Amino acid sequence: MNAREDLLNLVAAHESGNGAAGHPHLDPKALDAAAARRAAVLVLFGVLDDVPAQSDKPYASADLDVLLLERAHTLNSHPGEVAFPGGGIDSEGEGAAEAALREAEEETGLDRTGVEILGVLPELGLIRSNFLVRPVLAWWASPSPVRVVDYGESAQVFRVPVRDLLDPANRVTATITAFGQTHKSPGFLVRDVLVWGFTGLILDGLFDQLGWTVPWDHGREYKISRH
Repeated sequence: MNAREDLLNLVAAHESGNGAAGHPHLDPKALDAAAARRAAVLVLFGVLDDVPAQSDKPYASADLDVLLLERAHTLNSHPGEVAFPGGGIDSEGEGAAEAALREAEEETGLDRTGVEILGVLPELGLIRSNFLVRPVLAWWASPSPVRVVDYGESAQVFRVPVRDLLDPANRVTATITAFGQTHKSPGFLVRDVLVWGFTGLILDGLFDQLGWTVPWDHGREYKISRH
């Protein structure tokens, strides 16, 4: 696997109009584009530092990882959920890549000069929060230390080995029931947290489009309880 080359090929496919459609649960057409808020997330892959993969299966290079954070459990919006660094695009003059880098710097303290932007993927609709989100694919050419900058916003910042995310032993279908309706999303059990929802859908879709997905048991459910 040449991860950086695969990511660049994915960006090129979307830029040429040959990229796969987004997940139906994230259809931007389901939102009113005029009323929706714009946001961007940084999907930052790189070479793992000192955190070894738990999986010993060769699903990906042993040193390939992706940057994630766990949102503070006291937040009103998506409390405790695992997410990519990112946030709202401040103005019409700010691009998705700039917004994603700015937010990542504010949330994780990374040094943006070591980040290579590979490209911006098509908008996805986060219906629950009325956001149109642009995933920004990036490569951590020169990794820098990361940390929680504001514990009012994040509980932890961490780098997850892609090999662990791809391992079928760590994959589940996350389900949550609210107001009489059950919602499902791809889930990943890593580092004692569940990656699901918007982030789970993005990772699941990316892995499929990159050709990295390893067959897994979609019938294995993980029920989320909300208090």
